[in-house]
Amino acid sequence: MDGSENYVKVTIYGQEYTIKAPADATYIKNIAEYVDMKMREVQDELSTPQVPAKVAILAAMNISDDLFSAKQGRETIKDDVESKISSLIEIVDEAIQQ
Repeated sequence: MDGSENYVKVTIYGQEYTIKAPADATYIKNIAEYVDMKMREVQDELSTPQVPAKVAILAAMNISDDLFSAKQGRETIKDDVESKISSLIEIVDEAIQQ
């Protein structure tokens, strides 16, 4: 991102929006497509049609869950890597001392 702002037209859940953002237009469109997909998944899981605001909130909860799970997964991997590095350092230190 170079700091310049773009105006990008996107459609989310049947509504057109003009987004102003300091990002590449393709990136913004990909995000909009992802949100649209998540909203449609939520509606498909519900037994009756819901107002867009309710679908958006439920989709936001699902997207947030995905984000939190990914962050937790990264933390677990980071902790595992740090633990293995510490073990390797101990092994190397022991080998050097012999």
